Amino acid sequence: MFLALKPRRWAARLLAYPTRAFSASNNFYASSVAAAETVGAETGLYGFDVLKTPKGFRRFVDEAIRKSGELVTYVSQLPPSVEIIRAMDEISDTVCSVIDSAELCRNTHPDREYVEEANKASMRINEYLHFLNTNGSLYTAIVKAESQGVLHTEEAQRAAHALRVDFENGGINLSHDKLQRVNQLNVEIARLGNKFNENIMFDPGFVDIFPASCIPKNMQYHFDAIYRPMSTASNEISKVGDTRREKGYKIPTDSSTLSSILKWVSDAEVRKQAYIKGNSTPRANLIVLDKLIGARHELAQIMGCKSYAEFAIRPNMAASPDVAMSFLLNLSKSVRYKADEELNIIREFKRQYLNQRGADLEPWDETYFTGMIKSSAYGLESSVLSSYFSLSGCLEGLKVLVQALFGATFYQVPMAPGESWHPDVVKLSLHHPQEGDLGFLYLDLYSRKGKYPGCAHFAVRGGRQASETEYQLPIVALVCNFAGSPVSSTSRLNHFDVETLFHEFGHALHSLLSRTDYQHFSGTRVVLDIAEIPSNLFEYYAWDYRVLKTFARHETTGDAIPEKLVKAMNDSRKRFSATELQRQIFYSLIDLKLFGAQNNDSMDTVSMVADLKRQHTSWNHVEGTHWHTRFSHLINYGAGYYSYLYARCFAATIWWNICHEDPLSPDTGTALREKFLKHGGAKDPVNLLKDFIGDGILSCNGVVLALEAALTNLIQQVGKEKVKNYWTFLTRIACVAPIMPFLRSSPALLFILDWFC
Repeated sequence: MFLALKPRRWAARLLAYPTRAFSASNNFYASSVAAAETVGAETGLYGFDVLKTPKGFRRFVDEAIRKSGELVTYVSQLPPSVEIIRAMDEISDTVCSVIDSAELCRNTHPDREYVEEANKASMRINEYLHFLNTNGSLYTAIVKAESQGVLHTEEAQRAAHALRVDFENGGINLSHDKLQRVNQLNVEIARLGNKFNENIMFDPGFVDIFPASCIPKNMQYHFDAIYRPMSTASNEISKVGDTRREKGYKIPTDSSTLSSILKWVSDAEVRKQAYIKGNSTPRANLIVLDKLIGARHELAQIMGCKSYAEFAIRPNMAASPDVAMSFLLNLSKSVRYKADEELNIIREFKRQYLNQRGADLEPWDETYFTGMIKSSAYGLESSVLSSYFSLSGCLEGLKVLVQALFGATFYQVPMAPGESWHPDVVKLSLHHPQEGDLGFLYLDLYSRKGKYPGCAHFAVRGGRQASETEYQLPIVALVCNFAGSPVSSTSRLNHFDVETLFHEFGHALHSLLSRTDYQHFSGTRVVLDIAEIPSNLFEYYAWDYRVLKTFARHETTGDAIPEKLVKAMNDSRKRFSATELQRQIFYSLIDLKLFGAQNNDSMDTVSMVADLKRQHTSWNHVEGTHWHTRFSHLINYGAGYYSYLYARCFAATIWWNICHEDPLSPDTGTALREKFLKHGGAKDPVNLLKDFIGDGILSCNGVVLALEAALTNLIQQVGKEKVKNYWTFLTRIACVAPIMPFLRSSPALLFILDWFC
């Protein structure tokens, strides 16, 4: 019944080495934190009175179980009616408030006691969740309500159907022994997922770098200094008594720090050491992943599926792993030629730069040399770009965006004592002048030890119609890991950080603006194919000059970002776009293959990932590395990471058909909110997209077939001509006006065209 209600973290698109600004801080955010004085009576975390202490999580679970038990008894006595759906959604809301709060707490709270209690609460409530999923009286009630024609709204009918399917996916119709095993496996899967993410967080890996001069001076203050007996070749020494020692740095190889090392450190040996360590940590996750694969596969087989991928994907629009795999393989084929070209460009640049004709290209060279090529070609210095993107300015940009599109405004609201989990956190209300408060958003934007290492959107409470006159407002948290702190100086973001912020903000808006009768469908509680559309769509806003000029201002002069600079940014973005798309395909294939059909032998995940890299990327695999052990999306998505690219097809179509002409107009905002965002998961996803865009939006399943169809159309329109490869075709097709209507109705084509051109 409640399997679909587990909280979901929607992370930004995963680049191999997203760069992080290493400078300064943020006056706006500092003043916001200073102004966020707590008011009123003491409460607990996120406004829950029960969470005033770490052990409050125990009572939180107890109360949720007690209340749910009363509702179970109530439902079992009801005649078939819509009240059954409402009461079951209240059970879901009660359980999810614990699950969501525990998820946010264990990923962000600096107090280890809170984290440990949240972990225990998560496991306990998940065990209870499986009890609910196998409750026969609830299942009987929902079957009767669905079958006897007493549900008169589309959302109530969809809720009944979804709940019944969740029961059946939970094993309600299985024999007692099989059902017991399913419950055991679900608990084990949750435990392994928690362990996988904990290992990533607490075992980032470290490399010792000597001498200190290998690390750029503007980065050194982030790292702990270390010393060793001085090498006779070193010019950097430190006297401690009579002992001369050489200074170096201990560098963590978490994803964020590693990305900066690979982008900014000129010493190839340092990049190599960091790359190998960062892509071989945490090693403990190899065993965790093996167990997770086995548990998920056994679960799927008990449920009558060939693989976990089949079990996980069948509720989605793609419907089967074969469709998802075909999508990815066709995409891989279409991009390979261009990706190989790009690799050759990078190799040749390295050889010229080093004046070594025989120099080969290594994986730890990619980010460093592509950055140099882009900087040389487009004159884009990171310090120049970041000077336009203060964190305070970017937050103001999000406010401008919401005001322009939806007529709503973000206001900072004070928190009650005990509500916040860290002094850096601020709370905003999204307020509409006619509708009042629409929801609440916590911002936790700065990096700190022990915090979830990426950027993500967390639900705290879903929206729902609590009564005829009261709507339960959604509460969400936007968690990032930007460098700096609100109490130092101004935090500046590089543009990848800006794009990430907009991506996660798209998820937050989906949650804040949805208006569903049931929290079962609130915001991002949708099928994976739909969930990533708003986040991908709002990435476009981070690249559009008409949007950027409203908030991106120079830190010294106050001048708006020049249009010429934004054009250069966009041109630079496309420079190695095939390589980036190839990487996303590779990540998606890892996820799909790991949880796909299994043979009798245990899977060697290291070898499998190495083979996929050789087959579907243009880059070498480094023996001994196993990057996938820090790929947390394997936990959150589980055979669903393909949906990022799948959703990107739909987002491209929405952008070019709805938003591009005037991205900040109220008409654009009305279309986005009324036809898409407000529905959450309450509408059938196929009908949702058809009503929003039209029938053509659902044609993204065979990219190569779509390309071939477009090629035939092109020949009919402009005559035959030789087309060497898909890339040549796409660059030509971009300016062929007669077939633009076809392009606008083909998500696959628009996606690739937009990514490259």
